[in-house]
Amino acid sequence: MKKTIFSSAEILLPKFCTDPTKMSKWAVIACDQFTSEPEYWDKCRKLISGNMSAYDYIMPEAYLESEIEGSHNVEIENNMREFDPSNMTQVNGLLYIERTLPNGSVRHGIVGKIDLEAYDYSVGSTSPVRATEATVVERIPPRRKIRASAKVELPHILILIDDEIGVISEAKCQASGTAPVYDFDLMLGGGHISAYALTEDSLAAVENKIAEYESDRSGVVYAMGDGNHSLAAAKAHWENVKRETGDMSHPARYALCEITALSDESLVFEPIYRIVKNCDKTDFLMELAKITTKEESEQKITIISGGKREDLFFDSPAHALTVGTLQIFIDEYIASHPDATCDYIHGEDSLFKLSEAEDTVGFLFDGMDKSELFPYVESYGSLPRKTFSMGEAESKRYYIELRQITK
Repeated sequence: MKKTIFSSAEILLPKFCTDPTKMSKWAVIACDQFTSEPEYWDKCRKLISGNMSAYDYIMPEAYLESEIEGSHNVEIENNMREFDPSNMTQVNGLLYIERTLPNGSVRHGIVGKIDLEAYDYSVGSTSPVRATEATVVERIPPRRKIRASAKVELPHILILIDDEIGVISEAKCQASGTAPVYDFDLMLGGGHISAYALTEDSLAAVENKIAEYESDRSGVVYAMGDGNHSLAAAKAHWENVKRETGDMSHPARYALCEITALSDESLVFEPIYRIVKNCDKTDFLMELAKITTKEESEQKITIISGGKREDLFFDSPAHALTVGTLQIFIDEYIASHPDATCDYIHGEDSLFKLSEAEDTVGFLFDGMDKSELFPYVESYGSLPRKTFSMGEAESKRYYIELRQITK
């Protein structure tokens, strides 16, 4: 079998993976969701209520720079130190995933590991595994710190493939008729998820499809969907391990992830909206007025503030995408107004709610079509950071599977 970039892994699951009630408390949503809504994570902690959970191994970004961060980091370190893989169920192969989203659509994917030697998140990268958005390097250290002292990883990484030859459908076919290794409802409106083990003959059939897919591709082979900063942290950690050990077979060389087809009908690219907080709204809007007009043009934004909406259009766009032009303006404004901050919001309801706050301005705009992704990244490189999200916040990947990253 030819060595592939995406391959099977030694996947760990809780011993109680067939118990839906316990698994509903084990699985928690990606750490970079509800960053401005710590009340979501407070509900999560109450639901877990002392049960074994993936929450014990991750740091929600909503808690960064809060009173909770320090104590929870200590808990994470203790849990990692005491982690015993013998208390887990191991699947040597791949997992075929069916995720029923809150809107009822079903996303299909495969969980395995990606070779970090084939990934480069730097600007201008031509690596086979490609970042689709600009990487905010400041967001890497907190995640890398956790990974550096971790025995295991839990992924919320979702990677896209341009799957014309049917890698995912082959996995679905091979999983047909087998019992799921887990099958349960996700907490707090996350929908439902099932997984099926692909091992031995079924694994070989899917591996052959993966090899065929990779050999037929040039340029972008795998494009990041969600979790770019988590993968970037894994890459940064692997580079440190490689320098220190020189061991190219070290498990830290790989990152556990899920791949899914860009063409999957459940995948809807949603814009990730912006809010600017702690700003003098009058001054902020005066600066914005210098580069916008009310006359219709290609790049439109809707300002949301204090319950009011106003449509504006960029005069001379600084980027090919509306979100790029907006982000350039926001970055420049914050650089000269250090008290102001920008946050990235999933979903219109959250945007409207958060934009009601004093000294806060929100921005609504249209997103890009998913069919444009691979051609754009191939031609222009990474998109502006936080350009799109694949669905609403509750549709994001939950932490479920684990993999050892130490020897």
